[in-house]
Amino acid sequence: MEEYTFERLLDIMKKLRVECPWDRAQTHDSIKGHTIEEAYEAVEAIDHKDYEELKNELGDLLLHVVFHAEIAEGDGRFAIGDVLQAIIEKLIRRHPHIFGDVVVENANDVKRNWEQIKMDEGRESVIDGIPDVLPALLKAHRMQDKASKVGFDWPHRDDVWKKVEEEVGELRDAIGHQTKDEIEEEFGDLLFSLVNYARFVDVNPEDALRKTIQKFSRRFRHIEKRLKDAGKDIHSSSLEEMDRYWEEAKGLPY
Repeated sequence: MEEYTFERLLDIMKKLRVECPWDRAQTHDSIKGHTIEEAYEAVEAIDHKDYEELKNELGDLLLHVVFHAEIAEGDGRFAIGDVLQAIIEKLIRRHPHIFGDVVVENANDVKRNWEQIKMDEGRESVIDGIPDVLPALLKAHRMQDKASKVGFDWPHRDDVWKKVEEEVGELRDAIGHQTKDEIEEEFGDLLFSLVNYARFVDVNPEDALRKTIQKFSRRFRHIEKRLKDAGKDIHSSSLEEMDRYWEEAKGLPY
């Protein structure tokens, strides 16, 4: 009977690194893009509430953890046991309210403690530890959230919205008489302030934008299908025709 254990996965990975020409040739750099892709595929499964697919995607992510660890072991850097040791020690260290005698009142206390512990571990800035490769909206959200944990935050939600309106005005002025670089800067400021407002209304801006993109995709594909069914080419269709089908798509259940 086949064993479905973590040890079995490790054995298979070791065998592939020895016997498969493709697996043997891979490096951290060659598969890092696939690692990111697998993470996004897991997120997509979560968004769609497709738990069967999520199961598969988590397996793919686990494969990449094992793959990177096997590459590192082959290079004499570390092994999967070191990975497990590092995360176990980190979880215990960063949860002193569970594994120690620290008392917390709520989840916010836990998050503040978490950030303080990371500083005690040697970080130079509260906003250290945010990967450069994160999507910009998500990175802005994480940076603002981290800064807020030390009190660098707006006191009231209405103040944040006033900042959004201020940035809209500055962007409008920039478009009227400034350079492309200055317009780009003001556009970035507006996005940053909107991300900040999203935090105050408990919305993840990355999730929100991704869902809007999915909604646009569904509606635009509906336009294409309706035009195709009518024997028309979208490239030669009028805006009025496309708008009519767009409005139709808005009324469809998904």
